[in-house]
Amino acid sequence: MNGIWRRLYLFQPMKSFQATIKFEMSDEFMQRVPPHRTYINFLIKKGVVEHYAVSMESQRAWITLNAEDRDAARKVLAQSPLFPFWILEIDELFVLDGQQYRLPEVNPN
Repeated sequence: MNGIWRRLYLFQPMKSFQATIKFEMSDEFMQRVPPHRTYINFLIKKGVVEHYAVSMESQRAWITLNAEDRDAARKVLAQSPLFPFWILEIDELFVLDGQQYRLPEVNPN
């Protein structure tokens, strides 16, 4: 196998994972929200976190993130100041699609 093909063959892109988080709010939880948001913003800027959504109504959060494997995804999330308050499920995604992953439509004038 020549150089370029060998590099492409050995390249393994990051996998996508969906973290589903259940939590219960408390005063201590709320005190940790600002440093948690700082950490999530850092992960978004680094391209680790693709999507971050929180429902205060159901006290659940969903985080789509990129990692080598499920264990690596858990380790990234475990660094959040809110991690001790979470009941966490992590699923590897087979498909992640949406408008932001599409090329813009060409509009010939």
